[in-house]
Amino acid sequence: MGVQLPQFVATALRRSAGFEQADGMKRLALAGLLLLGACATTPAQAQVSACRPAGYTRAQLDALKTADWTIANEEARNALALGLASCLGDPDSAVRDGIAFEALQHYMREGQLATVTLAALSADLQAKLTTPDPQGFQRPFAALVLADIARTDRINPWMSAEQRAQLVDSSIAYLRGITDYRGFTAGEGYRHAVAHTGDLMLQLVLNPALGKPELTRIRDAIATQIAPANHYYIHGEGERLARPIVYMATRNVFSEAEWTQWFAEVGGPGPLGETWGDWYLSDAGLSRQHNLMMFLGVVQANVTLSENPAFALMRPGVGAALVALP
Repeated sequence: MGVQLPQFVATALRRSAGFEQADGMKRLALAGLLLLGACATTPAQAQVSACRPAGYTRAQLDALKTADWTIANEEARNALALGLASCLGDPDSAVRDGIAFEALQHYMREGQLATVTLAALSADLQAKLTTPDPQGFQRPFAALVLADIARTDRINPWMSAEQRAQLVDSSIAYLRGITDYRGFTAGEGYRHAVAHTGDLMLQLVLNPALGKPELTRIRDAIATQIAPANHYYIHGEGERLARPIVYMATRNVFSEAEWTQWFAEVGGPGPLGETWGDWYLSDAGLSRQHNLMMFLGVVQANVTLSENPAFALMRPGVGAALVALP
């Protein structure tokens, strides 16, 4: 859309739906700020995958990956894309991440899917956000692919106002409801629900079709997952939640006072009580301080090191919130 976006200071990441060179965004290493686990595909698990999208066998899918997902026939390509959505919950990370996600992302970023296919995928994946997911893979990867769907609409708008509003509603509801905080598990690969949904929120935040009411809801939904009770983020979740907040500043819809109040509320002791008190004597206090330090640290680094004038309104609030942490 010709919008020049500022650089985002972060630790090195694998590909995510939010940042790529085509958008003019570069990642810089910020040593010591976060210990970030990437969502890279792990070796295939021993079980046999049941994934057979559009009739493709695993061998055919592997060959297609080697050929950069090239399918000359448009109808066949779109049919495969629709079928791949069913593989996003596959227990084999080489299938759900290395085949299903990678293929869908490739086709969307290359503009190789029809609008009707994008609409069908969006509806299917939104439904998957609320479908029972006993192994915990399908919902997070549905959110990750939805981030790329939202990106297609941001770059070349195709959604109706109703479709876009539904995507916002579904995404916010899913983010607020996340209780499975598993990031990476050896032998199983990534789930990473919070990080993946952070990528989805980023694409929604950057869409100029969304205004202050939607951005307020997204901002406040993110706040609910910055410091979940008794859980320590160790796989880069804080950074992925910080991205949409940092880029929200470039939308210029919140005043300095509004940002300062939000950071004060987010960065406070919360469920610990009126003060931080003996925060260091419980997992509830230790995890909250840890997660807030990671999140606020990433935001602070970006708004301080960048010369983008849009960040000026955010600097006082995030700075004060960091100083107030124990």
